[in-house]
Amino acid sequence: MKKILLILSFLICGNAFSQILSSNLEKKTLALGEVNRLVIKIDNIHELQVVSAPKNELLPFHFEEIKDSIGQNQNSYERKIEFSVYEEGKFTIPELEFNVGGKILKTIPYEIDVVNTAQKGDQINDIMKNKEVKLETKDYWELYKFYILAALAVIALIIAIIMFVKWGRKSKSSPVVATNQTLKELDSLKKKKYIEGGDFRSFYVELIDISRKFISRQYQLPADVLLTDDLIDVLKKNNTISQENERIVEDVFLRGDLVKFAKTFPDQTTMEKDFADIRDFVKRSSKDLEFENLRKDA
Repeated sequence: MKKILLILSFLICGNAFSQILSSNLEKKTLALGEVNRLVIKIDNIHELQVVSAPKNELLPFHFEEIKDSIGQNQNSYERKIEFSVYEEGKFTIPELEFNVGGKILKTIPYEIDVVNTAQKGDQINDIMKNKEVKLETKDYWELYKFYILAALAVIALIIAIIMFVKWGRKSKSSPVVATNQTLKELDSLKKKKYIEGGDFRSFYVELIDISRKFISRQYQLPADVLLTDDLIDVLKKNNTISQENERIVEDVFLRGDLVKFAKTFPDQTTMEKDFADIRDFVKRSSKDLEFENLRKDA
């Protein structure tokens, strides 16, 4: 008798302190998209931590979870899940695991039948008849304002591109712009102090290179690809450049070729004069072009 009482005491104490898991599924048969509810409860947790799958990730793939709420106090844990299934067939909710203070508890599995309650030939009626709504100007603006603004932006962009192509390039290639750009390049050459250092070869190489690029831009002549003799011949046959500027280009370019091949060694005075002559030539070039334009207009 004492043994029986002792065993009963152990069982009562064990049940008093062990966790009890229960689960309840509201419906075993569902229509497509119908909401079902699963409730899982654990009692006697005694402030132990309950660990399970994160919210909205407890059920398998085919179950679309709508709501997943978890409630817990010192002695109980409750999880309520609302879900739907959008495919016909039989689906299983497997055993779901819950870790209570290191002890694994599992729910029982559930089988659910999902059926399509709509029958072929069923007539589907609108809940309400379609109502015609009259739109005002502001309503159309709200509907299409983004399309209108986008169209205006595209038109503005096209106009800007046309203006840039028509006037922007022209201003960048104008005689004044080419003159100012070349004068800056000559100032940069001067700052390198090739003349003061007696580096006549580097001086003439860069001076002639700047001059060739300037003639190409300003007079639209292929000065950057022609040999010196051919370029001088083209300049003499071209009526755009003045005779004074033509003479300066010929003298400086011929001397530059001799320096390049070490056939002459100019002094500082000659180098300074050639630099000043080319600078004056660049400054006077715009007058050459103005005279040419006047002659064409006449």
